[in-house]
Amino acid sequence: MPAATNRYEPDYAVPPGHVLKERLDAQGMTPAEFARRCGRSAKLISEIVAGKAPIEPRTALQFEKVLGVDAGIWLGIETDYRLQQTRAAAAEESAAAGAWSRSFPLRELARRGIKPATDEDMASALLSFFGVASVDAWHVKYGAKNVAYRHSPSFESDSFALAAWLRLAEIDAAGQRCADYRPSAFRAALREMRRLTRTPVPESLEEARRLCNRAGVTLSLVEPLPRTRLSGAAWWPSARHPAIALSARHKTDDHLWFSLFHEAAHILLHGKRNVFVDGAAGNGNDEETEANDWAADFLLPRAAWRRFVDGGSYNRATVLRFAEEQEIAPGIVVGGLQHAGHLPWNRLNRLKVRLQWTKAA
Repeated sequence: MPAATNRYEPDYAVPPGHVLKERLDAQGMTPAEFARRCGRSAKLISEIVAGKAPIEPRTALQFEKVLGVDAGIWLGIETDYRLQQTRAAAAEESAAAGAWSRSFPLRELARRGIKPATDEDMASALLSFFGVASVDAWHVKYGAKNVAYRHSPSFESDSFALAAWLRLAEIDAAGQRCADYRPSAFRAALREMRRLTRTPVPESLEEARRLCNRAGVTLSLVEPLPRTRLSGAAWWPSARHPAIALSARHKTDDHLWFSLFHEAAHILLHGKRNVFVDGAAGNGNDEETEANDWAADFLLPRAAWRRFVDGGSYNRATVLRFAEEQEIAPGIVVGGLQHAGHLPWNRLNRLKVRLQWTKAA
């Protein structure tokens, strides 16, 4: 059996242009004269010397005739050099991809099934998750500079975690079967959903999704990721199906339902080109204020709300009575009173329904 040999693979390669320049200097030949003898342009020879153009087989044969150096040697030098350059670029790309992947909340994403198989790394798993071929492609499609997230400078969500959360919502939405979007059908669905606020949340959200889908809107509930401090989002993945995603971040029914109607307002009132990512109470710009006002008026009609507030009596009995009259969850009434400053934030919170994420089996 032949003895094993160690193969030497240097981490550098000599540029073909350097070898050519040395050979020309040794023979006292200028690049211009060499170009004439080869029957090639001076520009091409200059680019080969500078490493900007490769030595191709036809060129190598011409070099062999003029300089007496076998064409195979020229092609070998060229191949070694280009291979070394490709390896160096791949190493840099791999390092960059590794740094990019570490920007995401990897432990939580792994819990949700986004993790590498045995034959791929985390960056590859993330690229597959996002449905893109490279980190550069990810930045084009999902990077903060390329997506018009509508949030204020004080919005605290991390851009990488936010992109992952939106992608989870996007995947969930893609699995929903929807009719084509009709604004009138969506408004009718919202009126039915308002009454659903009085029923248990898991069942009411399932029915809300069905109503939204029938009107052409996808509705997703996605557990927040670490560093995603948001209540919901609204956007148009296509002209036929707008999407709403909720995070239930604050884990109370009043926040959840207000977020749903706030995002619905974006769908009904605002443009299709933006992705609206909203905190608990909007973010202060005109569109957020408009969405807040629309949601508040839809859930707590202004005339009835003003009469109730003007009564000045805010206790368990009066809240329950008003909620029953308006066919709405008592927690939403409590949340409205607290937000308007009529109740301290620690009063009547037992009328709100506390929500809890359950781990999938």
